[in-house]
Amino acid sequence: MSMNQSNNQIIKKNLLIICRGAGDLATGIINRLHRAGHRVIALETDYPAAIRRQVSFCEAVYDGSAAVEGVTARLVPALTDAEPAHITSEKWDRSAIEAVLEAGEVPLLIDSKGESIALLKPDVVVDAIIAKKNLGTTINMAPLVIGVGPGFTAGQDVHLVIESMRGHNLARIITDGMAQPNTGVPGNIAGFTSERVIHAPAAGYIHDVRKIGDIVQKGDEIARIYSDKGSFDNELSEYVPVNATITGIIRGLIREGYYFREGFKIADIDPRESELTNCFTISDKARSIAGSVLEAVSAFEHGVKSY
Repeated sequence: MSMNQSNNQIIKKNLLIICRGAGDLATGIINRLHRAGHRVIALETDYPAAIRRQVSFCEAVYDGSAAVEGVTARLVPALTDAEPAHITSEKWDRSAIEAVLEAGEVPLLIDSKGESIALLKPDVVVDAIIAKKNLGTTINMAPLVIGVGPGFTAGQDVHLVIESMRGHNLARIITDGMAQPNTGVPGNIAGFTSERVIHAPAAGYIHDVRKIGDIVQKGDEIARIYSDKGSFDNELSEYVPVNATITGIIRGLIREGYYFREGFKIADIDPRESELTNCFTISDKARSIAGSVLEAVSAFEHGVKSY
C-alpha cells in the first residue's frame, strides 16, 4: 500500500469505497464511511441471510431499499442483457449508480463475486463479508484493501486487517499477519454466550411466529420450520418448532421464508430486556470496527503512513 506520500500532497476528495458485504457489521462500516463524506457502494449476494435485519443494508436486496440510522442503501439492479460471466461487460448502469450516490444514498449491487470492482475502480475495497475466510478479495483490487476478521493476511491478500474478535484487541489495525481465528463462541452478553444464539433444529423454510424486538420467555415458540413454503397457512402441516433458548428480547431473526440447512444460525436473543433500542441500532462492535476502518481510510486519504 502506498501510504508514504508527502504530507504536503493535496488530499483526495470524495474517495470511492466499495464494501463487500452489507450485513450488520458491514452496515456499521458503510454507515460510518458515508457519514464521513465518502462515496460508498455495497456489494451483496442475491440471497443474504442477515439475522440482525433491522440494522443490515442487505435487506435492500429484498425490499429495494433499507435505512439504518439515517442512511439509506438503495438497490441498483443489474442490466438484464449483461453477461455475468465476463467482468468486462457492463453489467450495471453506471449512471444509475451515480444517481444514487448524488442523492446522498448508498448504491447496493447484487455482486457476490465482486465483478463490479474491476469496472468501477474504487480507491478502497473493504471486505466485511465476515465469512471467516477469504471469498476472493485480492490486494490488487484497489490502492487500499482492508479485510475484516479472520481469513485475511495483511501484506498478502489485503493491505490491512481489522480484528473482529471481542476483547482487548477488538478493532485493532493489523499490518502484518492475521486476525484471531474464529472460536465459534458468540460474545458474552450478561453472562450468556452460545445460549443466546439459536441454530436451526432442522432444514427447511422459516415461518416467523414472533418478530425482532419481542420479549420472550425461555421455551417460547418464536418460529416454525416447514419443508415447503406452501405449508405456512395449513394448520395440518407438520413443522419443527423453534423455541427461545433464554429469556430476553429477540435481537435478530432470519427473514420469513428463508431456506436453510440444519444447524444454520437463525436467531439471536439479548438477555437484557431493557435494551430494546439495541435491536434497531448499530452495535458497539460494529461501531468500533467502523472507526478503525475510517481511521485507515483517513490515513490513506491524507497520505500518512501511521502503522
